[in-house]
Amino acid sequence: MRVIVDTTAFLNHLTAQPSYRSQIAHIENIPPRDAKYAELDKPLVANLQDCLNKHGLLPLYTHQAEAVNIARGGKNVMVSTSSASGKTLCYNIPVMESILTEPGSCALYLFPTKALAQDQLRGLQELLCTPIEEVATFDGDTPQSERAEIRKRAKVVLTNPDMLHIGILPNHQSWIRLLRHLKYVVLDEAHIYRGVFGSHVAGVLRRLHRLCNLYGSTPQFICCSATIANPGEHAERLVGLPFKVVDNDGSPHGGKDFIFWNPPLIDETKGVRRSANSEATNLFSELVSQGIRSLTFARTRRLTELIYSYSKQRLAEVSLPLAGKIKAYRAGYLPEERRQIEQELFSGELRGVVATTALELGVDIGDLEATVLTGYPGSIASTWQQAGRSGRGREKSLSFLIGLDNPLDQYFMHHPDYFFQKSFENALINPDNPYILKAHLLCAAWECPLNGDDEKIFGSAFTQARAELEEQGLLKERKSKWYLSPRIAYPAQSVSIRSSSGESLALIDTSTGSLLETIEASVALFQVHPGAIYLHQGESYLVTELDLAGHTAYAMPTNVPYYTQAKDITDLHIIRVIHSRNCGSVKVCLGEVEVTTTVVGFRKKAQFTEQVIGEEPLDLPPQHFSTIALWFDLPNKVSDKLTAAQLDFAGGLHAAEHATIAILPLFALCDRNDIGGVSTPFHPDTGRAQIFIYDAYPGGIGIAEKGFELIEELWQATLKAITECPCQEGCPSCIQSPKCGNNNKPLDKKAAQMLLEGLLNY
Repeated sequence: MRVIVDTTAFLNHLTAQPSYRSQIAHIENIPPRDAKYAELDKPLVANLQDCLNKHGLLPLYTHQAEAVNIARGGKNVMVSTSSASGKTLCYNIPVMESILTEPGSCALYLFPTKALAQDQLRGLQELLCTPIEEVATFDGDTPQSERAEIRKRAKVVLTNPDMLHIGILPNHQSWIRLLRHLKYVVLDEAHIYRGVFGSHVAGVLRRLHRLCNLYGSTPQFICCSATIANPGEHAERLVGLPFKVVDNDGSPHGGKDFIFWNPPLIDETKGVRRSANSEATNLFSELVSQGIRSLTFARTRRLTELIYSYSKQRLAEVSLPLAGKIKAYRAGYLPEERRQIEQELFSGELRGVVATTALELGVDIGDLEATVLTGYPGSIASTWQQAGRSGRGREKSLSFLIGLDNPLDQYFMHHPDYFFQKSFENALINPDNPYILKAHLLCAAWECPLNGDDEKIFGSAFTQARAELEEQGLLKERKSKWYLSPRIAYPAQSVSIRSSSGESLALIDTSTGSLLETIEASVALFQVHPGAIYLHQGESYLVTELDLAGHTAYAMPTNVPYYTQAKDITDLHIIRVIHSRNCGSVKVCLGEVEVTTTVVGFRKKAQFTEQVIGEEPLDLPPQHFSTIALWFDLPNKVSDKLTAAQLDFAGGLHAAEHATIAILPLFALCDRNDIGGVSTPFHPDTGRAQIFIYDAYPGGIGIAEKGFELIEELWQATLKAITECPCQEGCPSCIQSPKCGNNNKPLDKKAAQMLLEGLLNY
């Protein structure tokens, strides 16, 4: 049963608590919105019309009608509207109509997660009014005994890009019927396909397009996305075809009170704030104890487990049965565990869940009254997606955004108008990334030999990438066709589309000999080095051994009051300059660089308080990769001013680098962890002081390019973040970085401010 939230009463309850210390930085009252409806250009077939009427899905909102009209007109369409705006009907109506009116017509639905596919299967079967065999999910959980029948009969196949990449396309001979009659390809939650994952999905979709050509079909694409700044550009780069955009959201929603909640300063001079995790625990526990069904988001698996554990303890003090009414939810849990939690939340059996972004997407978990976001999720689009998990009906809801101790979160805490009035960010992908493109060309050659026409599908980078693969002996040319080398078997199996490396390590529990989880190889040295504490389902494990050659790490259960954080050092070498331009008197460059990172040790940090309680060295091999970076010179007059003011030039560079990296996600749909940086008073490749900002993935994914394009806006926002922070010497809210391999030394806040003023010629 849904609770009508009295947000004023609940906020009064919070502010009366002994722990309240003016945490409410801003309350945005978002008014309710009435629906706007529109008619289709021509009526639907009678039985589909009747079914939509039966489920109360008519009349259509304006964006639904526009999208269906475009799809019926034979064009590709990208729908970019808010969470819970009914985007599903934008593709289900044209797909169902084609299946009902065109015998043999087929559709392929792609979702970023298996849970979403399962959820949409239920919705589709309801829409059809009577369940039919022709609609089925096909993913890693599909029993082998059912797969042949799905390939033989299914008219609508719901899957994910991973299964399309590794299971369907390499075995396309078994899917000829579907591919030959493919009318529609649906990509839901298209904003998720960004960065490395999105660039890989772009390669997978080009391979699909190529095989459809082989079998004589030209499917239309219907993409749905949360609101982003570049929906048309993103869809076209993702799919490689032209798109029409629908973004006039006609859906209604109940009002929402959106509270920016800033943990209080416990040391103003040092800028130290109370832990955001502790604040999330308090808010979540209060919501649940007041009977308000809530979802709390944490940014990592580790923090999800920590907030859940502490909330359970807190609620047990109030009522033991209440502690059993919450659960944690994240990737890594078994599929049946996740689906059980989804169902318990949907049915109202649970009062609350602490989750990673695994529950950010549109799995139907019913109407929730409140959401708590532990830290800015990294983009305005994701923030609205997470906040939109509450208030999916027409009643009022509540959302909290808790500010972390970093420049970006604190920028929003002090400038809420920037969040509520700013347009959304650009979703960035790079289908021409040479590492990703070459991997998919090998997969494509396995599926069908490459030929000259493939440049039309894969783009202008195709010819050079193919030539490099031929030079490496991985492709062989015969009669103007390029065949896969016989020494390569099933290349899709070695290409992980959710990571840059494509490799993973097994984490083994030494107490039982069982597999705990798989860890992406590119982050293994940071997460499962010897001495690391790794959290799994709320339990701590101490990593005792890392066998890189055997792709295995070993851990044992432990009970320690700390977690670990790796320390690393990074060197950078310029390979070539791609573009350069002058911003006033400052030269800014964009180019290809080689980055070398070495994990040199780790810190032990107390849970919740984040206090460093110990450090240990490590001896691990360096990692090398090529990527794209931007870098800029520092005006000579600025260094003279710093010298005269007796400020630390190296500390100023280092501080400006940290803050710039932290603020860059304001302008690109990315996470701080997608970006790296290097600063130095003297770089051997340029002979002068330099700040570099680079994409933290081999080949780059477009972040550095976006920073290069908007560099002056980036400098301005960074300067504002540093200047407005109340600390004296610099703190995590302005210039300190949790990722810094040099333990945030040296740093000079005043020098950074002066450097940025010099860059902007203030």
